[in-house]
Amino acid sequence: MLWRFVSFMFSQLGAGALGWYFAPGSYQMAGLLAGVVLGALTWFVVDLARGVKFLEWLRAGDVSDAAMSHGLWGEVSDRTRRLVRSRERETLESQNRLNDFLAALQASPNGVVLLDSQGRIEWFNQTATEHFGFDPQRDMLQHFGNLVRDPGFAAYFAGGDYQHDVVMPGRASTASRPVNLSVHLHPYGEGRSLLLSRDITALEQAEAMRRDFVANVSHEVKTPLTVLGGFVETLQTLQLDESDRQRYLALMAQQADRMQTLVKDLLTLSRIEGSPLPGLDERVPVSTLMHQVELEARALSRIVSQGSGTVQTMSFSTVSGRELVGVSSELLSAMTNLVGNAIRYTPAEGEVHVTCRDDSEGRLLFSVQDTGPGIAPEHIPRLTERFYRVDRSRSRETGGTGLGLAIVKHVVQRHGAQLKIDSTPGKGSTFTIVFPANRVAVTRNIVNAG
Repeated sequence: MLWRFVSFMFSQLGAGALGWYFAPGSYQMAGLLAGVVLGALTWFVVDLARGVKFLEWLRAGDVSDAAMSHGLWGEVSDRTRRLVRSRERETLESQNRLNDFLAALQASPNGVVLLDSQGRIEWFNQTATEHFGFDPQRDMLQHFGNLVRDPGFAAYFAGGDYQHDVVMPGRASTASRPVNLSVHLHPYGEGRSLLLSRDITALEQAEAMRRDFVANVSHEVKTPLTVLGGFVETLQTLQLDESDRQRYLALMAQQADRMQTLVKDLLTLSRIEGSPLPGLDERVPVSTLMHQVELEARALSRIVSQGSGTVQTMSFSTVSGRELVGVSSELLSAMTNLVGNAIRYTPAEGEVHVTCRDDSEGRLLFSVQDTGPGIAPEHIPRLTERFYRVDRSRSRETGGTGLGLAIVKHVVQRHGAQLKIDSTPGKGSTFTIVFPANRVAVTRNIVNAG
């Protein structure tokens, strides 16, 4: 402000002095006044021109350089430039924070939809696109209820009680592959809402499997317990001769063995699911595994064939000089379960062939082929489910628990292998475990020096 005042006074004094100097003698005072007025006008014109320049600079919005370098307008432009740049930095920081926030919402495994006070879509993430089939170009600012026409959600949205969620089918839901979404509205701001969607299909399936598992275990245990209870009551209340007594005791022992086998399989399955993945430091010779499998298989075959007078034809062949990398107890459990199933479902006059060989890719193939009744194609995808049986009565007669193939599936997955099932109704089945090359090793020869 001091410079502005000094420049104004200097322009008046300078112009007045010039008027005094150039005016004739009697008009010097008039020349002085005229010079002062002209100097003031000149100063105002120049100042106005600087103000116009400053205004044009503001209108242009270019703050890279100041409009002028000195004077009041120079200081005003400099301060304006600093203020604008400060606001630009704040705006950029706010935009970056908003982008980070939206990126976090975009990465959310849940669907996120922002709704205005009228229920129109302001923003949604990719997961919401998958859940509801939204199109970012088409559906922005559309009413959510017009795009998602589910009666349950419509009643939920209209009711205004958002303390709980509502379950509705997803856009990709079909009769064969249902998809269920949990949708929850959270009001915020001035009438706006945050809608969160979560795919709960897997959770519901897991809950259904849990219920089925408990029901199946209860049923499997209840049946032999009922039989045992009946035999115990009979032995307690009736006078039986020794032959009847021994026959009842044998049946009781059979049911007790059945429950013991069920508990054993449940414990095996629980141990496999809860243990860490097998490493690459434990090896077991394939010949050792096959020897143990053969011993257990022939013993089971004799039990299954009791009373028929005919023993199943069985053959075992294996590759030599190979080791499997993995947990020996799990590998043996998977192999014996496959062979056990073949024995149980193959008639006494049938055949069971067990082979273990390697292929040209370095993989190891463990195969069990039988001449049993075979399996219809619609049953094959569900064979590894717990307690799933194609022939429930046949499995129970031979002591099956319905958990064998579930154990096989988990062991195979844990060792990075594959389970292949080929079956033709009326001709038999072939179950093959394909172990990858990184799980197959050449038998190590240890030579003692000296």
